[in-house]
Amino acid sequence: MLLAGLWLSSSSVATAQPLSQQDVAAVVGHLTRPMDTTAQAARNPRYVGVTLTTCPIQVAGQEGVYIYQEQTLVEAPGSPYRQRFLQIALSADAARVESRSFKPAMPDTWVGLCQRAEPTVDPEALGNLVCVVALRPSSLGGYVGSTPSEGCPVNLQGAVRLTNTIVLHKDGMDTWDRGYDDQGVQVWGARAEPYRYRWVE
Repeated sequence: MLLAGLWLSSSSVATAQPLSQQDVAAVVGHLTRPMDTTAQAARNPRYVGVTLTTCPIQVAGQEGVYIYQEQTLVEAPGSPYRQRFLQIALSADAARVESRSFKPAMPDTWVGLCQRAEPTVDPEALGNLVCVVALRPSSLGGYVGSTPSEGCPVNLQGAVRLTNTIVLHKDGMDTWDRGYDDQGVQVWGARAEPYRYRWVE
């Protein structure tokens, strides 16, 4: 099992070279395949089965690459507990692919968006920018990245700040998603192992 320290070590990040729209397309292609954590939940009762559904969308009048993402408990299909719009773009210096996360103001409006034909949203429906994850190609294959070191603001189950490390690899995605209270104490999220999302064939 690969550990977070290995993933983020200098040996796991490919030599720095300017990235391109091919890298943006690779990240989008990786994220928009359906994934779930059912295999992990079957092995470890401390984890629950989660389905991750992501699809490309159009934002009316806007250029760029946008996707919609929702997470749903396997036992509660159709009732996502987390929804986000993501803009996937190169950083200004082309050194990273940035996943810019927006929290929709009216999430109920977008439940099941990926099942609609040619999903399109208005720019104002994206909501507020809440976090940015910066990804770089990994020598292990795929991409690896994280939130800023100070984390991102959140208001969820006692947490006021979250951090995340994301690894995109040949089997899917691993995430070290963690929430901290105002004293800096972790109150939820990954501890001994990441959340292991695996592609659903």
